Amino acid sequence: MPYQYKREPLSDEEANQLQAVCESFEEKLVVWTLLDTGLRIQELSHLTKANILWQEQRLMIYGKGGPYGKQSKRRVIPLTPRVFQLLSHVFAHANEMPFAKRTAQRLVKKVANRAAIAKPVTPHVLRHTFAVTCLKKGINPRTLQGLLGHDRITTTEIYMNLSPEDMIREFQEKWFTSKV
Repeated sequence: MPYQYKREPLSDEEANQLQAVCESFEEKLVVWTLLDTGLRIQELSHLTKANILWQEQRLMIYGKGGPYGKQSKRRVIPLTPRVFQLLSHVFAHANEMPFAKRTAQRLVKKVANRAAIAKPVTPHVLRHTFAVTCLKKGINPRTLQGLLGHDRITTTEIYMNLSPEDMIREFQEKWFTSKV
């Protein structure tokens, strides 16, 4: 059987650690936005003022794939208050993100090193962490599929590898508190 790439999300503790050691505005912008939106690094680095639905506090993303070729698939992502505030600051002074994809990737590595997280941390690991966090919070897998911009639920299922501790916790919460 061929080796299958397994994305390992950050634990809640590791994600909190990563967020806590962000020092600069740029570090918070990249790390918090990736953790709170599940954007691909390419989508983050190409954000412009036109992507923000200001009144609704949402992002309009034209992402990977779509019926009319590259970047034609549209999805809407709600923004957390902290990310809306960060993006509002950026786009009050500029029309596009102030960094390229590679710069953002290096920044994530730098913050992860400062947080002393042993496993590899990349922007895609933060996307995966977003997906697992959504599932832990009870977000429906079909909703998650839309937030991540996946055409097929099977793609979203790749992100559904919860830790054994998460599975046991959820089982105990649901089994012992549900009324049947």
